[in-house]
Amino acid sequence: MSSAPSNRTTTTKQYIGTRQDRLEDDALLRGQGKYGDDVPTPPGTLHAAIVRSPYPHARLKSVDPSRALAMKGVHGVLTGEDVRRWAMPFPVGVRQPMEHWCVAVDKVRYVGEPVAVVIADNRYLAEDALTGVDVEYETLSVAIDTELAIESDAPVLHEEVGGNVVSDRKFRYGDPETAFAEADRHVSIKVRFPRSSCMPIECYVVLAQFDSATTAFDITANFQGPYALHSVMCRALKVPANRLRLRTPPDSGGSFGIKQGVFPYVVMMGLAARKVGAPVKWVEDRLEHLQGASSATNRVSTIEAAVTNEGRVTALRLDQLDDCGAYLRAPEPATLYRMHGNLTGAYAIRNLAVRNRIVMTNKTPTGLNRGFGGPQVYFALERLMQCVAVELGLNPLDVIRANLVPSGVFPYQSAAGSLLDSGDYPAGVEKGVKEGGLDELLKRRDEARQQGRLYGIGFTVAVEPSISNMGYITMAFTPEERRRAGPKNGAVSTATITVDPLGSISVHVSSTPQGQGHKTVVAQVVAETLGVSMDAINVNVELDTGKDAWSIASGNYSSRFSGAVAGAVYKAALKIRERLANMAAEQWGVASDQVRFAESRIFVEGAAEHSASFHRIAGAAHWSPATTPESEPGGLRETAFWTPPELKAPEDDELINSSLCYGFIFDYCGVEVDTITGAVRIDRYVTLHDAGRMLNPKIVDGQIRGGFAQALGAALMEEFSYGDDGSFQSGTLADYLIPTSVEVPEPVILHMETPSPYTPLGAKGVGEGNNMSTPVCIANAVADAIGVKDIELPLTPSKVRTLIGITEPPRPSWMSETEAEVPSSGGSKLRAKDSVELPGNSREVFDALLDPEALAAIIPGCHGLELTGENQYRADVTVGVGMIRARFDARVALYDLDPPRSLKLRGSGKSAMGSAEAIAKVILTDLEGNRTRLEYDYEASVGGKIASVGGRMLQSASKMIIGQVFSRFSQRMGGGTPRFMSLQQLWQRIKALFTGKGDQS
Repeated sequence: MSSAPSNRTTTTKQYIGTRQDRLEDDALLRGQGKYGDDVPTPPGTLHAAIVRSPYPHARLKSVDPSRALAMKGVHGVLTGEDVRRWAMPFPVGVRQPMEHWCVAVDKVRYVGEPVAVVIADNRYLAEDALTGVDVEYETLSVAIDTELAIESDAPVLHEEVGGNVVSDRKFRYGDPETAFAEADRHVSIKVRFPRSSCMPIECYVVLAQFDSATTAFDITANFQGPYALHSVMCRALKVPANRLRLRTPPDSGGSFGIKQGVFPYVVMMGLAARKVGAPVKWVEDRLEHLQGASSATNRVSTIEAAVTNEGRVTALRLDQLDDCGAYLRAPEPATLYRMHGNLTGAYAIRNLAVRNRIVMTNKTPTGLNRGFGGPQVYFALERLMQCVAVELGLNPLDVIRANLVPSGVFPYQSAAGSLLDSGDYPAGVEKGVKEGGLDELLKRRDEARQQGRLYGIGFTVAVEPSISNMGYITMAFTPEERRRAGPKNGAVSTATITVDPLGSISVHVSSTPQGQGHKTVVAQVVAETLGVSMDAINVNVELDTGKDAWSIASGNYSSRFSGAVAGAVYKAALKIRERLANMAAEQWGVASDQVRFAESRIFVEGAAEHSASFHRIAGAAHWSPATTPESEPGGLRETAFWTPPELKAPEDDELINSSLCYGFIFDYCGVEVDTITGAVRIDRYVTLHDAGRMLNPKIVDGQIRGGFAQALGAALMEEFSYGDDGSFQSGTLADYLIPTSVEVPEPVILHMETPSPYTPLGAKGVGEGNNMSTPVCIANAVADAIGVKDIELPLTPSKVRTLIGITEPPRPSWMSETEAEVPSSGGSKLRAKDSVELPGNSREVFDALLDPEALAAIIPGCHGLELTGENQYRADVTVGVGMIRARFDARVALYDLDPPRSLKLRGSGKSAMGSAEAIAKVILTDLEGNRTRLEYDYEASVGGKIASVGGRMLQSASKMIIGQVFSRFSQRMGGGTPRFMSLQQLWQRIKALFTGKGDQS
């Protein structure tokens, strides 16, 4: 056995808390990552495409897959009938008679809801066969606006419930009534927090297999957890938990919460595999993801403060109305209750009255989104605190200081039950003020205002929760309901460490990362604990529920990695170290507490004869177990399960410690608003974080930058928009804008560390904080700049222009009124007026319009026209708009014929990509020279995926299509090209500038 020099003093190298480069990056930057679509597929794998509802609310009268089944390469179509036979609805988070199936069985309740699944040899054939599934809908009225949806006369989504409010709970802490009665002032504000989503680079991927012999499912999906949903999926599939093997790929192209929402598709593709008796793969495209994946919950909050004249808030009243969309999909209503224990944020406010309501609307169901409940809470609370300052004529920062939880009182229990574990909030604010350069920013504001510019400063403090208590979601139940269901609490984390016969170390964690750097931090913790190098450690973050250790709380959510998962890794490493120390002590005849670990060696300090390489001692458990202590079981593998006792189940007093750890954030920023465009420019953004002990400051900074970038999008750009008719209007990245590196300034990042007494390593979560603090901080700065109270996100230039009272400039003289029109409902309503001169007199033109052969020739994409009645036709038409190409089963009718002067045309069409209806009026006027002027005025409405391509793109496309109709008609009549074709010529010239070639057709 080799030895170290006898007089050498060896110390363990410090890895924890140091800035280490990410181990993951080399493979990812070389393009060697293994994502969901890279997972090898078994022989005979088929591919799926999903028929989605073009309507926001409709009854399913029939779903006929016969035409699709007759198409070459199609192996099957999964319908609601199959789902009803083989599956069950998903469990619902409140006790209401609502049914949510993975495929619609009776009604559709949002645009994009799955109606059927086509399974074919490849994705191309499956997509083509979508048009072969004939679905007959009976459209229903819609409930879109959150506040209107709770009215008694609103259309009801779930008739068995009897209304759209599916939960209504009230809470009272302290004595808010007395506090309001004795207050000097009452200050209130009503805010609306909009829907937005996460937009990871990689969308959903599912590969499903079904074993008919054992009635078992083996499914790989880029699912992030929480694994509480494993039970939800098992119940839906009607199998015990050991018959659903769920696996994750090695890498994930981002999530930010949304990949928790893949679970309905896991069930769906499992049933599809069962239907066809073969493996089935489905890869979601971006249009599907935007339209039908998930979104953050939009919330309407009314918040009121009881205030002293000095700005001290003594009580809060809070009314929160959460719009969870068409279905209450697990883990909802978690958005409403994740923050329940710390609704008072960083403030020492002891009196609190809360009303929580959950409403259903005809929108995409909501789910996890980075920050998950925090942005909604802090947008209301921190806007209120600024309003308190404005109404009392106080400095906003002084109001914050007056209300902070004071120093020296931690752990501090907030009014609703959160046990704020550690911190010094006043010290954090002063550190941020001094090191972030607030004085300089105030000078910039004064100088800008002296010059007549709009410049404002916004402040925000926030408490960032991490490691959610599994019991917080049961706050949606009454105490009586909780007693019947049994207590729910805790947050079990899991880690397994294995040392093989050659001393190599492998670690597995039950947390599926989406880019946070789990492998790096795990390696740091194990390397320091066992005294080895990081290179000696292999970290596996794939999860296989069929063989790996995991719990219902497993997964990557609630910023639980650094505090809980890394803590479990540390616990497992301590177990390994203890066993190795005992083995070494047995061999050397020394006490185990004398054994040290460093530089890949195990030794006794100062004793050269008592030193050996790490792998030599570790190998003894495999090669020579007789040399180990009697207590040593052999092999070297340890699994640690860890859950903190501080996470208790809620009791009758309705107090809930909804998370284990609570970091502190202090943000402020200076912004300038352009007085002409309304654009908001961030001059400086300062963000201070106390996340307990930082395990890797470099990764912490990366998480802060990522959260800041995402939050900037929510503040200034991102919003899921729905028309009054329920059509989804943010269906492409042309209409749903996300920030790029060009738009995101570099924030000033500051740190302080007050380790948590409740986690094994003292760490807290940090990945979600700026999603909570940044949107309202920017909103407060804009409010300060332009002097308004009612601020709604996102603060787009057009919205800010309206807030500061700037009217839109007149349209350019060269633009027609029609061209200047923007659809009133954001893209679902289209209108155009124009005219064209045609050869021949009005009678000849009129007769040509009634000729079926002529109609078939002039309709773009028409494959066939069938006369079904007098001046009534059925057409098979393919139309492309942007990235979407749809084949329509169209009905066309000519009516109100007044030959040869005018007629009207009515058309409607249905396809798997959406629906369309149009009415057009045509007027013919004779001109000199045997020519006729044809004037047309049309209005159309569209729904479904087609409507999602965005207002301007759709308006332009519709004009082009109508233009093509009359261009072809003119050519058929023997005339020339009408004037609107110059737009196409212009387009060809623009293309030529970028591609070096023009129209090649």
